[in-house]
Amino acid sequence: MRSARLLAILVVLLAAMGAPTTVIPVVAQEAVEIPPLPRPRPDRDAQPGVLPAGQTTAADAIASVSSVPQPVTLTARITPDGAPIPDGLVWRIFENVPGDDGEMALMAKADSGTAELELPPGEYLVHVAYGQAQLSEPLTVAPGTNAHEVILDAGALRLNSAVTGDIPISPALLHFDIFTAGDEGERALIADNLPPNEIVTLNAGTYHIVSRFGAINAVVRADLRVEPGQLTDATLYHHAAEISFKLVSEEAGEAIADVEWTVKTADGATVFSERGAFPSTVLSEGEYLVLAKLGDQVFNREVQVQPGSPREIEVLTAVY
Repeated sequence: MRSARLLAILVVLLAAMGAPTTVIPVVAQEAVEIPPLPRPRPDRDAQPGVLPAGQTTAADAIASVSSVPQPVTLTARITPDGAPIPDGLVWRIFENVPGDDGEMALMAKADSGTAELELPPGEYLVHVAYGQAQLSEPLTVAPGTNAHEVILDAGALRLNSAVTGDIPISPALLHFDIFTAGDEGERALIADNLPPNEIVTLNAGTYHIVSRFGAINAVVRADLRVEPGQLTDATLYHHAAEISFKLVSEEAGEAIADVEWTVKTADGATVFSERGAFPSTVLSEGEYLVLAKLGDQVFNREVQVQPGSPREIEVLTAVY
Protein backbone atom coordinates (compact mmCIF):
# COMPACT_ATOMS: atom_id res chain seq x y z
CA MET A 1 0.00 0.00 0.00
CA ARG A 2 2.85 2.34 0.81
CA SER A 3 4.44 1.80 -2.63
CA ALA A 4 1.18 2.70 -4.36
CA ARG A 5 0.96 5.97 -2.39
CA LEU A 6 4.54 6.97 -3.32
CA LEU A 7 3.81 6.23 -6.97
CA ALA A 8 0.73 8.49 -6.89
CA ILE A 9 2.74 11.38 -5.39
CA LEU A 10 5.42 10.95 -8.06
CA VAL A 11 2.80 11.17 -10.83
CA VAL A 12 1.40 14.43 -9.39
CA LEU A 13 4.88 15.99 -9.22
CA LEU A 14 5.70 15.09 -12.80
CA ALA A 15 2.39 16.53 -13.98
CA ALA A 16 3.13 19.79 -12.22
CA MET A 17 6.48 20.00 -14.01
CA GLY A 18 4.81 19.43 -17.37
CA ALA A 19 6.46 16.13 -18.01
CA PRO A 20 4.47 13.54 -19.93
CA THR A 21 3.04 10.95 -17.69
CA THR A 22 2.24 7.33 -18.13
CA VAL A 23 -0.45 5.97 -16.02
CA ILE A 24 0.69 2.74 -14.44
CA PRO A 25 -2.21 0.64 -13.25
CA VAL A 26 -2.09 -0.29 -9.63
CA VAL A 27 -3.20 -3.80 -8.93
CA ALA A 28 -4.83 -4.39 -5.56
CA GLN A 29 -3.30 -7.38 -3.79
CA GLU A 30 -5.39 -9.70 -1.74
CA ALA A 31 -4.22 -10.45 1.76
CA VAL A 32 -2.95 -14.04 2.11
CA GLU A 33 -2.04 -16.12 5.12
CA ILE A 34 1.59 -16.43 6.05
CA PRO A 35 2.79 -19.93 5.24
CA PRO A 36 3.96 -22.05 8.18
CA LEU A 37 7.41 -21.13 9.29
CA PRO A 38 10.06 -23.85 9.45
CA ARG A 39 10.62 -25.37 12.93
CA PRO A 40 13.65 -23.98 14.72
CA ARG A 41 16.75 -26.03 14.26
CA PRO A 42 17.67 -27.76 17.52
CA ASP A 43 20.70 -26.67 19.34
CA ARG A 44 23.64 -28.53 17.91
CA ASP A 45 25.17 -28.88 21.36
CA ALA A 46 22.07 -30.41 22.95
CA GLN A 47 22.16 -34.11 23.89
CA PRO A 48 19.25 -36.08 22.35
CA GLY A 49 16.90 -37.96 24.73
CA VAL A 50 18.29 -36.35 27.88
CA LEU A 51 15.58 -34.90 30.11
CA PRO A 52 16.13 -32.39 32.88
CA ALA A 53 16.76 -33.96 36.26
CA GLY A 54 13.62 -35.17 38.01
CA GLN A 55 11.60 -35.74 34.81
CA THR A 56 10.72 -39.17 33.24
CA THR A 57 9.21 -40.20 29.96
CA ALA A 58 5.67 -41.62 29.68
CA ALA A 59 7.12 -45.04 28.83
CA ASP A 60 9.21 -44.97 32.02
CA ALA A 61 6.13 -44.07 34.06
CA ILE A 62 4.08 -46.91 32.57
CA ALA A 63 6.92 -49.39 33.11
CA SER A 64 7.25 -48.24 36.71
CA VAL A 65 3.55 -48.81 37.41
CA SER A 66 3.44 -52.21 35.66
CA SER A 67 6.37 -53.57 37.71
CA VAL A 68 4.90 -52.72 41.12
CA PRO A 69 3.51 -55.88 42.83
CA GLN A 70 -0.26 -55.78 43.26
CA PRO A 71 -2.31 -57.55 45.98
CA VAL A 72 -3.81 -60.89 44.90
CA THR A 73 -6.25 -63.00 46.95
CA LEU A 74 -6.81 -66.64 45.99
CA THR A 75 -9.62 -68.84 47.31
CA ALA A 76 -11.01 -72.27 46.37
CA ARG A 77 -14.22 -74.25 46.76
CA ILE A 78 -15.00 -77.97 46.36
CA THR A 79 -18.15 -77.16 44.35
CA PRO A 80 -19.64 -73.85 43.14
CA ASP A 81 -22.19 -73.78 45.97
CA GLY A 82 -19.80 -75.05 48.64
CA ALA A 83 -18.03 -73.06 51.33
CA PRO A 84 -14.48 -71.79 50.79
CA ILE A 85 -11.88 -74.41 51.74
CA PRO A 86 -10.35 -73.20 55.03
CA ASP A 87 -7.01 -75.01 54.91
CA GLY A 88 -5.04 -77.88 53.36
CA LEU A 89 -4.48 -76.13 50.02
CA VAL A 90 -1.15 -75.74 48.25
CA TRP A 91 -1.02 -72.79 45.83
CA ARG A 92 1.64 -72.34 43.15
CA ILE A 93 1.87 -69.43 40.70
CA PHE A 94 3.90 -69.86 37.50
CA GLU A 95 4.84 -67.63 34.62
CA ASN A 96 2.51 -68.45 31.72
CA VAL A 97 5.35 -68.74 29.18
CA PRO A 98 7.89 -71.60 29.43
CA GLY A 99 11.57 -70.70 29.60
CA ASP A 100 14.38 -72.02 27.41
CA ASP A 101 14.34 -75.26 29.41
CA GLY A 102 10.64 -75.76 28.65
CA GLU A 103 9.67 -75.23 32.30
CA MET A 104 7.47 -72.47 33.69
CA ALA A 105 9.19 -70.43 36.38
CA LEU A 106 7.65 -70.64 39.87
CA MET A 107 6.73 -67.10 40.95
CA ALA A 108 5.04 -67.71 44.31
CA LYS A 109 3.83 -70.48 46.63
CA ALA A 110 1.45 -70.56 49.60
CA ASP A 111 0.23 -73.31 51.93
CA SER A 112 -3.09 -72.00 53.20
CA GLY A 113 -6.80 -71.99 52.53
CA THR A 114 -6.82 -68.37 51.38
CA ALA A 115 -3.60 -67.20 49.75
CA GLU A 116 -2.61 -63.53 50.08
CA LEU A 117 0.09 -62.74 47.52
CA GLU A 118 1.67 -59.80 45.70
CA LEU A 119 2.46 -60.12 42.00
CA PRO A 120 3.39 -57.62 39.28
CA PRO A 121 0.61 -57.06 36.71
CA GLY A 122 0.66 -59.68 33.98
CA GLU A 123 -0.49 -63.13 32.91
CA TYR A 124 0.21 -66.20 35.08
CA LEU A 125 -0.81 -69.83 35.61
CA VAL A 126 -2.28 -70.69 39.02
CA HIS A 127 -2.16 -74.31 40.26
CA VAL A 128 -3.92 -75.45 43.42
CA ALA A 129 -3.78 -78.90 45.05
CA TYR A 130 -6.10 -80.27 47.73
CA GLY A 131 -5.02 -83.78 48.58
CA GLN A 132 -4.95 -85.59 45.25
CA ALA A 133 -7.42 -83.13 43.69
CA GLN A 134 -5.76 -80.40 41.66
CA LEU A 135 -6.51 -77.78 39.03
CA SER A 136 -4.58 -75.31 36.87
CA GLU A 137 -6.03 -72.26 35.15
CA PRO A 138 -4.94 -68.83 33.85
CA LEU A 139 -4.59 -65.89 36.23
CA THR A 140 -4.57 -62.23 35.18
CA VAL A 141 -3.15 -59.65 37.58
CA ALA A 142 -4.12 -56.04 36.88
CA PRO A 143 -3.17 -52.80 38.69
CA GLY A 144 -5.20 -52.61 41.88
CA THR A 145 -6.77 -55.27 44.08
CA ASN A 146 -7.14 -58.72 42.50
CA ALA A 147 -9.33 -61.66 43.67
CA HIS A 148 -9.47 -65.08 41.99
CA GLU A 149 -11.59 -68.10 42.95
CA VAL A 150 -11.02 -71.69 41.86
CA ILE A 151 -13.71 -74.40 41.75
CA LEU A 152 -12.02 -77.78 42.21
CA ASP A 153 -15.09 -79.93 41.39
CA ALA A 154 -13.75 -82.61 43.73
CA GLY A 155 -14.94 -85.44 45.94
CA ALA A 156 -13.37 -88.00 48.27
CA LEU A 157 -12.81 -91.75 48.41
CA ARG A 158 -12.41 -94.05 51.44
CA LEU A 159 -11.27 -97.60 50.70
CA ASN A 160 -11.33 -100.85 52.65
CA SER A 161 -11.19 -104.57 51.91
CA ALA A 162 -12.38 -107.79 53.48
CA VAL A 163 -12.28 -111.50 52.73
CA THR A 164 -15.42 -112.88 51.09
CA GLY A 165 -17.98 -113.37 53.84
CA ASP A 166 -17.13 -110.01 55.47
CA ILE A 167 -14.13 -111.48 57.26
CA PRO A 168 -12.00 -108.53 58.37
CA ILE A 169 -8.40 -108.15 57.22
CA SER A 170 -5.61 -106.78 59.36
CA PRO A 171 -4.85 -103.20 58.20
CA ALA A 172 -1.15 -104.06 58.22
CA LEU A 173 -1.74 -106.51 55.36
CA LEU A 174 -3.77 -104.14 53.16
CA HIS A 175 -2.77 -101.33 50.82
CA PHE A 176 -4.35 -99.61 47.84
CA ASP A 177 -3.24 -98.00 44.58
CA ILE A 178 -5.32 -95.45 42.67
CA PHE A 179 -5.00 -95.02 38.91
CA THR A 180 -6.80 -92.98 36.31
CA ALA A 181 -9.46 -94.88 34.39
CA GLY A 182 -8.88 -96.37 30.95
CA ASP A 183 -7.00 -99.23 29.35
CA GLU A 184 -4.17 -100.78 31.36
CA GLY A 185 -1.42 -99.29 29.22
CA GLU A 186 -2.92 -95.79 29.44
CA ARG A 187 -3.58 -95.55 33.20
CA ALA A 188 -1.60 -93.05 35.23
CA LEU A 189 -0.75 -93.66 38.89
CA ILE A 190 -2.30 -91.06 41.20
CA ALA A 191 -1.55 -92.51 44.65
CA ASP A 192 0.02 -95.77 45.82
CA ASN A 193 0.51 -97.82 48.96
CA LEU A 194 -2.45 -96.18 50.71
CA PRO A 195 -3.62 -97.72 54.00
CA PRO A 196 -7.27 -98.71 54.45
CA ASN A 197 -9.87 -96.17 55.63
CA GLU A 198 -7.79 -93.16 54.62
CA ILE A 199 -9.86 -90.38 53.04
CA VAL A 200 -8.36 -89.35 49.70
CA THR A 201 -9.52 -86.16 47.96
CA LEU A 202 -9.79 -86.53 44.19
CA ASN A 203 -11.14 -84.64 41.23
CA ALA A 204 -14.60 -85.89 40.29
CA GLY A 205 -14.42 -88.79 37.84
CA THR A 206 -13.85 -92.52 37.48
CA TYR A 207 -10.75 -94.22 38.89
CA HIS A 208 -9.20 -97.69 38.73
CA ILE A 209 -8.58 -99.09 42.22
CA VAL A 210 -6.18 -101.91 43.09
CA SER A 211 -6.45 -103.58 46.51
CA ARG A 212 -3.53 -105.78 47.63
CA PHE A 213 -3.94 -108.25 50.47
CA GLY A 214 -0.45 -109.34 51.49
CA ALA A 215 2.47 -109.17 49.08
CA ILE A 216 1.95 -112.14 46.72
CA ASN A 217 -1.10 -112.76 44.58
CA ALA A 218 -4.21 -111.65 46.48
CA VAL A 219 -5.22 -108.70 44.29
CA VAL A 220 -8.65 -107.22 43.59
CA ARG A 221 -9.40 -104.46 41.05
CA ALA A 222 -12.44 -102.23 40.59
CA ASP A 223 -13.48 -99.04 38.79
CA LEU A 224 -15.08 -96.52 41.14
CA ARG A 225 -16.81 -93.20 40.53
CA VAL A 226 -16.08 -90.10 42.64
CA GLU A 227 -18.90 -87.54 42.71
CA PRO A 228 -18.38 -83.79 43.33
CA GLY A 229 -18.80 -82.82 46.97
CA GLN A 230 -19.40 -86.42 48.11
CA LEU A 231 -17.46 -89.02 50.11
CA THR A 232 -17.56 -92.45 48.43
CA ASP A 233 -17.03 -95.46 50.75
CA ALA A 234 -16.00 -98.66 48.98
CA THR A 235 -15.13 -102.16 50.25
CA LEU A 236 -13.40 -104.61 47.92
CA TYR A 237 -13.64 -108.35 48.63
CA HIS A 238 -10.74 -110.80 48.35
CA HIS A 239 -10.96 -114.51 47.60
CA ALA A 240 -7.89 -115.31 49.67
CA ALA A 241 -6.68 -116.29 53.13
CA GLU A 242 -3.78 -115.74 55.48
CA ILE A 243 -1.76 -118.95 55.71
CA SER A 244 0.94 -120.03 58.16
CA PHE A 245 3.17 -123.11 57.87
CA LYS A 246 4.98 -125.43 60.24
CA LEU A 247 6.93 -128.67 59.85
CA VAL A 248 6.04 -131.23 62.49
CA SER A 249 6.91 -134.82 63.23
CA GLU A 250 3.31 -135.50 64.28
CA GLU A 251 -0.04 -133.75 63.96
CA ALA A 252 -0.39 -130.74 66.25
CA GLY A 253 3.25 -131.20 67.19
CA GLU A 254 5.88 -128.54 67.88
CA ALA A 255 7.20 -126.63 64.87
CA ILE A 256 10.66 -127.68 63.71
CA ALA A 257 13.12 -124.81 63.37
CA ASP A 258 15.49 -123.85 60.54
CA VAL A 259 13.27 -125.01 57.69
CA GLU A 260 13.46 -123.64 54.13
CA TRP A 261 9.94 -123.12 52.82
CA THR A 262 8.82 -122.86 49.18
CA VAL A 263 5.29 -122.53 47.85
CA LYS A 264 4.51 -123.18 44.18
CA THR A 265 1.34 -122.72 42.18
CA ALA A 266 -0.29 -125.56 40.24
CA ASP A 267 1.66 -124.54 37.12
CA GLY A 268 4.98 -124.64 38.98
CA ALA A 269 5.59 -120.92 39.59
CA THR A 270 7.24 -120.13 42.92
CA VAL A 271 5.21 -117.52 44.82
CA PHE A 272 6.71 -117.73 48.31
CA SER A 273 10.01 -118.70 49.91
CA GLU A 274 11.24 -118.13 53.44
CA ARG A 275 13.39 -119.74 56.13
CA GLY A 276 12.05 -120.24 59.60
CA ALA A 277 9.98 -122.36 61.95
CA PHE A 278 6.62 -120.65 61.56
CA PRO A 279 6.38 -118.47 58.43
CA SER A 280 3.13 -116.93 57.21
CA THR A 281 1.84 -115.30 54.05
CA VAL A 282 -1.36 -114.49 52.16
CA LEU A 283 -2.43 -116.64 49.21
CA SER A 284 -5.25 -116.25 46.73
CA GLU A 285 -7.63 -119.18 46.52
CA GLY A 286 -6.31 -122.11 44.47
CA GLU A 287 -4.10 -125.19 44.54
CA TYR A 288 -0.51 -125.02 45.78
CA LEU A 289 2.43 -127.30 46.50
CA VAL A 290 4.19 -126.60 49.81
CA LEU A 291 7.82 -127.74 50.13
CA ALA A 292 9.69 -127.89 53.45
CA LYS A 293 13.43 -128.55 53.24
CA LEU A 294 15.25 -129.64 56.39
CA GLY A 295 18.91 -130.34 55.76
CA ASP A 296 19.04 -132.69 52.77
CA GLN A 297 15.46 -133.84 53.20
CA VAL A 298 12.49 -132.27 51.44
CA PHE A 299 8.94 -132.76 52.65
CA ASN A 300 5.92 -131.63 50.70
CA ARG A 301 2.19 -131.29 50.78
CA GLU A 302 -0.46 -130.28 48.25
CA VAL A 303 -2.98 -127.84 49.67
CA GLN A 304 -6.18 -126.15 48.55
CA VAL A 305 -6.53 -122.55 49.75
CA GLN A 306 -10.10 -121.38 50.30
CA PRO A 307 -11.23 -117.83 51.17
CA GLY A 308 -11.71 -117.51 54.88
CA SER A 309 -10.12 -116.79 58.23
CA PRO A 310 -6.41 -117.30 58.89
CA ARG A 311 -5.40 -120.94 58.58
CA GLU A 312 -2.45 -123.05 59.71
CA ILE A 313 -1.01 -125.77 57.45
CA GLU A 314 1.13 -128.55 58.89
CA VAL A 315 3.65 -130.51 56.87
CA LEU A 316 4.57 -133.85 58.45
CA THR A 317 8.02 -135.29 58.21
CA ALA A 318 6.63 -138.06 56.04
CA VAL A 319 5.81 -138.46 52.34
CA TYR A 320 2.37 -137.26 51.26
